[in-house]
Amino acid sequence: MTRARTLARAALVSAVVLAADQLTKALVNAEIARGDSVALLPGLDLVNTRNRGVAFGLLAGGGALVVIVAVVVLTGLVVFAWRQWDRPLVWLPVGMLLGGAAGNLLDRAREGAVTDFLDPVLWPAFNVADASITIGVVLLIWVLERHAR
Repeated sequence: MTRARTLARAALVSAVVLAADQLTKALVNAEIARGDSVALLPGLDLVNTRNRGVAFGLLAGGGALVVIVAVVVLTGLVVFAWRQWDRPLVWLPVGMLLGGAAGNLLDRAREGAVTDFLDPVLWPAFNVADASITIGVVLLIWVLERHAR
């Protein structure tokens, strides 16, 4: 696969993740008042909350520092994808990571915080972007390890 095709696939995955993330956040904001909770399944509630930090609220109040770090990491990820274009499936986790990060950065730019809405028991609330980032990291490790063997 060519570099252009790898990056195009990553861009497509990124766009799908970004759209799904922003759509679900818009639905939550339209249907659930901030701070309210709705039982979805046993052990899983829908909430409307804001996270001013990064993962699990770390670095809350980091403001511009959080955005700068995220942009540097995203730039590194694009460079990485450009250099690893020949690895099978590398485009999938890269797209998931870029789309998830873009979704949360868009929230930060627009509202100064990220909307979280999935709230499982004994775990902090999260959103589609967070899930995509987490799954993307696991898949990236798998792709890299699989190719190394």
